[in-house]
Amino acid sequence: MSCPPEEIEELRLAFPGVAEASEGGVVYIFIPDLRLPDGSHPGKVDALLCPDAERHGYPSRLFFAERLESNKNLNWNPPNGIRILERNWHAFSWRLNLRGLRLVQLVALHLKPLQ
Repeated sequence: MSCPPEEIEELRLAFPGVAEASEGGVVYIFIPDLRLPDGSHPGKVDALLCPDAERHGYPSRLFFAERLESNKNLNWNPPNGIRILERNWHAFSWRLNLRGLRLVQLVALHLKPLQ
């Protein structure tokens, strides 16, 4: 399954360098240097959006190249990260039970707990 090309282009306008990849039949969207909300450290980090993350137990998931420091108390799940596309990734527990969102909307909603 691939993402709609117009949604990938919309992401590229918001986040230059976006690239689509897949592993084990799961589609991922790489977002380099994603700017994070104020109060997060680092201020930007590579991210990996999985718009259909049922394999990971969530409807969608946003992974980060490193575990973020934030003024929010986040439950990092899994605690030590996960290996995807030859890199280690981290994600906090955040379930979006919304369907039919555009990819750029998914990214924004996954960042909401950091605000």
